Amino acid sequence: MLAVILLVVGCADFRSAEGGDSKIEPPVFGEVTVHDPSIVKVDDMYYIFGSHLASAKSADLKAWTQVSTDVSSGNVLIPDPFLELKETFDWAQTRTLWAADVIQLKDGRFYMYYNACRGDSPRSALGVAVADAVEGPYKDLGILLKSGMDATEPLADGSYYDATIHPNAVDPDVFYDKDDNLWMVYGSYSGGIYILKMDPESGKPEPGQGYGKKLLGGNHARIEGPFMLYSPETKYYYLFLSYGGLDANGGYNIRVARSKNPDGPFVDTEGNDMAHAMGAPGTLFDDRSIETYGAKLMGNFQWIGKDGEEGGGYVSPGHNSAYYDEESGKYYLIFHTRFPNMGETHNVRVHQMFLNEDGWPVVAPHRYAGETTGKYGKKDLAGAYRLVNHGKDISADIKPSAAITLESDGTITGALAGTWKLSDGNKAAVTLDGIAYTGVFVRQWDDAAQTETMAFTVLSEGGTAVWGSRVYDRMEQTN
Repeated sequence: MLAVILLVVGCADFRSAEGGDSKIEPPVFGEVTVHDPSIVKVDDMYYIFGSHLASAKSADLKAWTQVSTDVSSGNVLIPDPFLELKETFDWAQTRTLWAADVIQLKDGRFYMYYNACRGDSPRSALGVAVADAVEGPYKDLGILLKSGMDATEPLADGSYYDATIHPNAVDPDVFYDKDDNLWMVYGSYSGGIYILKMDPESGKPEPGQGYGKKLLGGNHARIEGPFMLYSPETKYYYLFLSYGGLDANGGYNIRVARSKNPDGPFVDTEGNDMAHAMGAPGTLFDDRSIETYGAKLMGNFQWIGKDGEEGGGYVSPGHNSAYYDEESGKYYLIFHTRFPNMGETHNVRVHQMFLNEDGWPVVAPHRYAGETTGKYGKKDLAGAYRLVNHGKDISADIKPSAAITLESDGTITGALAGTWKLSDGNKAAVTLDGIAYTGVFVRQWDDAAQTETMAFTVLSEGGTAVWGSRVYDRMEQTN
């Protein structure tokens, strides 16, 4: 039996607000490599900071310029990192840094939360450095947290480090809540994702918290890269997470949960308490135990052309940050991704997000190219589409798109069958294999096809994302 899918038709478009056609020049993109990009906006410039002291900047979220690339002498962010952060490197037994996070605190200075990890164990150090300018140079203020201690080094409470329950001190995200309280969420694999109350004056954890409060994870479950985004529209805190492994065969994918409080409890679209998202006791990297938790927004996929040829797509997209622009009301997802048949090569991507009628974020199928909101009529939506179902699995498999058609009589034909109905100029009711979804239609720029296209992005109550990208005559001719 087919069930109804509700789509909020949010009309991000290249047309004018009055509905007339308005063509744009093809957007200019600038590619950069920043693994685990964390975003901060300073005046009219966006900056991203990531692993290995890499960073980049952009004025429009499309054309990026590389600022720094690796941990080495002369890096603009920390010119002598091996001397400046010697204690960190010595403890973590490594010569590189992991996912950095930069925030401007109320004193006007920029605080970089850096971290290093041995990698084959959670022996890590997480610290903070400060600068007067966002591009540095940053001076170390010291290590805040350590993890991976052996049995001869007790924790502050007298217990000993246990990697199944205690966090790996990496992947920080420091943020203000709606009441201007400062927090840090962090963690990767090992004992899970934790959150700490921070002192807004010093930028360091308030005393007496130990590792802080556990939000989810544990027993070495592959969950990492937490990032918090507050929406003034819904009054929810959205906790973004990456599941799986980051390499091309790791099945990295982006998920989200939400709470009315910055320190939880967090739930997913089905109402599942994320505190239960952990590996089974005694297991290592038990993906089956966690893959039902959290709404999966994006994983491996590839667009397939009319005659079966392979088009663009992503492999292991993840470790995202997110940004809400108060002036425009737009939401953005910023992440790194690998690509089909390109090995471990990775670049930064930015996609616009929207809130569906249930207050959950859905991600536009194509990279952000400056699209803005408007409204469509039914005739704008009917046509042939390629559809990707991201599922809920953690897998290295690349999901190919399938061919469907939104017929003008309100039916859906092709690889999937159903019905669709547009009402009120921006809402559609759709049936599709018995699953109900909500989301948006958005006219975007398809960079692989070098053409404008209508697309839709929807999310089910079960936390499964589905994307559609319309096939126009020009695209049919080139596919």
